[in-house]
Amino acid sequence: MKSETKEKVRIDKYLWSIRLFKTRSEAAAACDSGKVRLNGSPVKAARNVAVGDEYEVRTEARKWLIKVTALLANRVAYPEAIKHYLDLTPEEQVAPNKHLGSSFHTGKRPSKIGRPTKKQRRDLGDILGEEGAPEEADD
Repeated sequence: MKSETKEKVRIDKYLWSIRLFKTRSEAAAACDSGKVRLNGSPVKAARNVAVGDEYEVRTEARKWLIKVTALLANRVAYPEAIKHYLDLTPEEQVAPNKHLGSSFHTGKRPSKIGRPTKKQRRDLGDILGEEGAPEEADD
């Protein structure tokens, strides 16, 4: 499988293949909403990419300034994908987003907090004399 293509690759497909967007439809939506710019003007998803173009791309996580070094039409592994563009983003725009990784909320709850475990429910049931606890016989 060859990663290089002929001479035409759409911008939405290129941004997806270099892994700036998770899906191609997200890349196309970003183009349609004006989050992808070439020389300050928004581009459409169908625009062809050329080697040497510099794009300004805004994603949810950060703002990118990339220069196309090679064309790529199919999605490849990250170590291979980064060989097809140069990240020209100024350091002051990258640095403010570094703290987001540590404070990102994944939705998982902290351990030992919240709903009791099965053992804790049994112990609680024994204390309260509820369901699951052996009842005394009334003979």
